[in-house]
Amino acid sequence: MDKEQAIARKGRHIGIVIAVTMVAWLALTLFIGPAIGLPGRYALLFDLAALAGFVYAGVNILQLWRMRRDSQG
Repeated sequence: MDKEQAIARKGRHIGIVIAVTMVAWLALTLFIGPAIGLPGRYALLFDLAALAGFVYAGVNILQLWRMRRDSQG
């Protein structure tokens, strides 16, 4: 039962990371950056930060997949 809770907790963590990364990326790129007058080149910085967040989530998805596979077998 403890393994199932760990899997559920990791799944929620991944969902939160993806949602926060997406919202922050859109907000910074489309609204906050232009509103405070940041040059367009900063959009690349925000894009790279979002990419890092999505890579982190992808690695965690693979870990979750392995956890689920190990718990079933």
